[in-house]
Amino acid sequence: MEQDLIKYIVTHLVDDPEAVRVDLIDGEKTKVLELRVGKGDEGRIIGKGGSMAKAMRTVLQAASSKSGRRFALEIIG
Repeated sequence: MEQDLIKYIVTHLVDDPEAVRVDLIDGEKTKVLELRVGKGDEGRIIGKGGSMAKAMRTVLQAASSKSGRRFALEIIG
């Protein structure tokens, strides 16, 4: 669910939605979502001063609180 949520948000923000990839990596305590976007879209996803990335992490934290799992979002360039 969380993986789909991040993909949904990001595909509506980028110029090349087909290049968006969200991979799930299971850790012991935390699951990591690795986000990859097309060339030129990294800045749009990170936002000015990291504001967009911070907002997505906040939404991810709120969405995952019901399931009791912890998620981290990594943006891979």
